[in-house]
Amino acid sequence: MKITSFYPVVMTRDVAGTAAFYTAHFGLAALFESDWYVHLQSAGDPTVNLAILDGSHETIPETGRGAVAGLLLNFEVVNVDAEYARLTAAGLPMRLELRDEAFGQRHFITADPNGVLIDVITPIPPSAEFASAYAEGALPGSA
Repeated sequence: MKITSFYPVVMTRDVAGTAAFYTAHFGLAALFESDWYVHLQSAGDPTVNLAILDGSHETIPETGRGAVAGLLLNFEVVNVDAEYARLTAAGLPMRLELRDEAFGQRHFITADPNGVLIDVITPIPPSAEFASAYAEGALPGSA
């Protein structure tokens, strides 16, 4: 299989409100908009995409319809401290406060209006314990 694109699709009851959230807070812009589906893309990187879909739409098999649950979206950023300050000031709920992790992340977790968790991350050097778990060339800062 040759994959040409990959992106998450958030199923929701509020397509417009969810799309507006990601547009306002994460720098995504709509490439396609309808009342049941919105395709968003980063203005700075066309490989960063997110879709919003009405979870009751007929294109979804009946057994899979509904709202998103159990999803965590990772946004890797250049300066997590600046994003934390910006999103806190914007009133987004903080589910996990800004902190460093021994496995190689400085991050915080917020949530979208559907309860989807959003992990905002800047890679940092991991502890020696975790450094050996990385594949060659994958260690943060080794690129």
